[in-house]
Amino acid sequence: MVSPTVSDRVWTVPNLLSMLRLLGVPLFLWLILVVHADWWALFVLAAAGLSDWLDGKIARAWNQTSRLGTVLDPLADRLYIFAALLGLVVRDIVPWWLMAILVLRDVVILGALPILRHFGYGPLPVNFAGKAATLCLLYSFPLLFIAGYASIVTDVARIIGWAFALWGTALYWWAGLLYAVQGLRLIAQTRRDERADHAGGPRAVGDSDPVRGHATDRPDPATPATADGDPGAVNDGSDRPSRPDQGRAGP
Repeated sequence: MVSPTVSDRVWTVPNLLSMLRLLGVPLFLWLILVVHADWWALFVLAAAGLSDWLDGKIARAWNQTSRLGTVLDPLADRLYIFAALLGLVVRDIVPWWLMAILVLRDVVILGALPILRHFGYGPLPVNFAGKAATLCLLYSFPLLFIAGYASIVTDVARIIGWAFALWGTALYWWAGLLYAVQGLRLIAQTRRDERADHAGGPRAVGDSDPVRGHATDRPDPATPATADGDPGAVNDGSDRPSRPDQGRAGP
């Protein structure tokens, strides 16, 4: 199955949904930390989760996958995770170490971006494990908020919420490990290509490496199998990042 065409369009329906989702982050924090309107905050969180699912569906159905969308969607997901964790920690609903573990993973990923950039690659595409982790965490946060109230229902919510939180945390780090493996393979392949070019000989068989593909037909980094953050897209091998200047007419 052919991947959807990735465009440079900005004003698409999926991008507008992602922008609205980003605007909901400060609203969510205000509702949780200032006015303590927990149920309205949960409504904002649920609306964000629905729009996260919807923008990916629309992007594929209407062929509106865009480079901006592949940036906005995971950015919104991470900001909601951080905002919800911050609210839970400040309200003493979850311990600080849970937030520290999740934030540390993102710090490690961000720290690896300059290394990838040095070798000519942009951010790696979202993988299925990362998206599954995000969904687990976003499911856990409303349940943990509900668990802050005293009743039989909240006891059930606490158990299910912590189950989602722990599974989500494990998947979050597993996705990070997959990113690390993919990044190391890309760097190793680049070094082999550079040595082959320097020696003036033919490139190694690794030019057809399943992570990178042929040097002449590497896809654009903004065409991941999970374009716009939806895990339902078919992975046809086009989730390999390429050099950021590929296909550009100028420097």
